[in-house]
Amino acid sequence: MYICGFIFDPDKLINMLRNLILTIAIFVQTVSFAQINAVLNGSKIDVTVGNRFFTSYIFSSEEKYPFFFPVNGPVTGGSVTSMRNGEYPHHSSLFFGCDRVNGGNYWQEGLERGQIISEGAKIEEQGTRVVITDACSWQRPGAESPVRDTRRIIITAPSKELWQIDFEITLETLMNVEILKTNHSLFSVRTAYDISVKNGGVMINAEGDRGEKATFGKTSAWMDCYGKRADFIEGIAILQHPSNADYPAPWFTRDYGFISPTHMYWPPENAESFRLPEGKKITLRYRVLVHAGDHTTADIAGLFEKYKSE
Repeated sequence: MYICGFIFDPDKLINMLRNLILTIAIFVQTVSFAQINAVLNGSKIDVTVGNRFFTSYIFSSEEKYPFFFPVNGPVTGGSVTSMRNGEYPHHSSLFFGCDRVNGGNYWQEGLERGQIISEGAKIEEQGTRVVITDACSWQRPGAESPVRDTRRIIITAPSKELWQIDFEITLETLMNVEILKTNHSLFSVRTAYDISVKNGGVMINAEGDRGEKATFGKTSAWMDCYGKRADFIEGIAILQHPSNADYPAPWFTRDYGFISPTHMYWPPENAESFRLPEGKKITLRYRVLVHAGDHTTADIAGLFEKYKSE
């Protein structure tokens, strides 16, 4: 076929049009899928990706601390975290807290021992991403508040097989603070049992070490936990940002499904505590990746390389 002196192959032209239509369809689907919405329901914020429920940020004054639950996988729709099993009722899915702070316990059950109380979480943005802000007071009866924290949380969906939660948490000491050596501290995930090492899942760090015995107490940029769920593999990874003062923090890990990057169990120079002066501000950043596939398929290492430059 000759058109304006050029030769066109009808079959090639049809293929080009077909590919163009397919590209547009994928683009439209991607744009639609990337819509992320949040709804305030009392003392929780429910987040959906497209038309699928992802997670809830729960900040009730009846809780020990604010936390996310469930944290649903992008393929199965089942939570990759677990909530208050009988063995460890103080593990609330995806959370932040600390024990042994000026005599208070802002981690384990018992509100009278200490509580991280939200001042009221807010939805700042939704659409292509959801932005949640919150400010929390660390309180217990009969004592002045030692710490206040502010949180900025950004939820995105980079792909249909990868959903992401970014945390920026700034701690401000309201008095001189002493935190005794503790394994109950800072940013943590209690995974669902079906992806735990104990149930045949995989726990792996950036160096390729696997399981509690090989990862416990070791510094690493990230940790990923995943396992088989029906015919799929899903998991959850925590990435530490290099701007954190304690980067890379050593990991407290358990094969039953617990990971937490924290220095609080390993004070410097064998000290028994950490001491922070009044007015000290510490900002900690973490990225949580909820993903399909294993750490290689999900390219956790590559995603960390991207994250550390942000």
